[in-house]
Amino acid sequence: MADDEGRSCLGAPHAPRAPHGRTSPHPGQPTPSGPTPYHRQVLLLVDLDGVVYRGPEPVPGVAAVLAERQAAGDSVVYVTNNSRWHRTEYHQKLRSMGAPVGDGAVMSSARATALALAALPARPRTTLVLGGPGLVRELRDERLRVVSPTPRGLAARPDAVVVGIDFRLTYVRLSIAAQAVRDGALFVATNRDPVFPTPEALNAGAGSIVAAVATAGRREPDLVIGKPEPGLLVEAARAAGVSVEEAVVIGDGVGTDIAAAHRVGARSILMLTGVTTRAQADALPADQRPTWVAADATDLGAILSRLG
Repeated sequence: MADDEGRSCLGAPHAPRAPHGRTSPHPGQPTPSGPTPYHRQVLLLVDLDGVVYRGPEPVPGVAAVLAERQAAGDSVVYVTNNSRWHRTEYHQKLRSMGAPVGDGAVMSSARATALALAALPARPRTTLVLGGPGLVRELRDERLRVVSPTPRGLAARPDAVVVGIDFRLTYVRLSIAAQAVRDGALFVATNRDPVFPTPEALNAGAGSIVAAVATAGRREPDLVIGKPEPGLLVEAARAAGVSVEEAVVIGDGVGTDIAAAHRVGARSILMLTGVTTRAQADALPADQRPTWVAADATDLGAILSRLG
């Protein structure tokens, strides 16, 4: 699910409990001890908010499980729809919780957007950004020219518009971004999460801003990067040098994390430590189910220990 930028509250399936407290896969899903187990190191694509932490608090035991898996040879890459921060700004928080962090350990929607734009056959000459400072930094890291949604930025005739969460959103900034879209610029959304949770309330997410630009710009985005679209997972796996189909996605949102895993053909573990409840999990249709369900870090560790 999204970190600080909105998350789906759709449910995921409850995994039947196996003997000795271990978590069993759903009927029809491959079992960890069946004919197609992993006998090698695994790329773990791990959501942040709702899996590793909830707001400022760590989810008990998860960081230690991930550290154990990395020590055993697995690769851990964190994938988040949050476009506000630069990837390096997550490192200190993760390290303070004991989570393993290495080079390339965080793939945010901001980072994935920058990589996707830089890889386009027709690389944008000028990109107008309606978003936060971390998004701007990620784009500049890829040597993309960035302008702000101001009259001066519009006068630079941007050929791409990137929209993410913007805590400095104003009517003028929104109107200028929409004008650039109407003028024919490539319209890119970091994600379409409509809301994100805070301790006080549900706040408008990047998807709400994208929707406003799409309405005023009179067309939908040309490219959406964040979950449930596959772009974020694809970029994370590419950066790790692994085929995305071979990864295991760990997340707490069926409409984001698990849906994205289905789209790229990856296995998935639904964590019941975030937005999905056991009752919602029980009601999920078979074609939307994850490969495994973990109620907590103990279940997660048991599943992962049988993958490698």
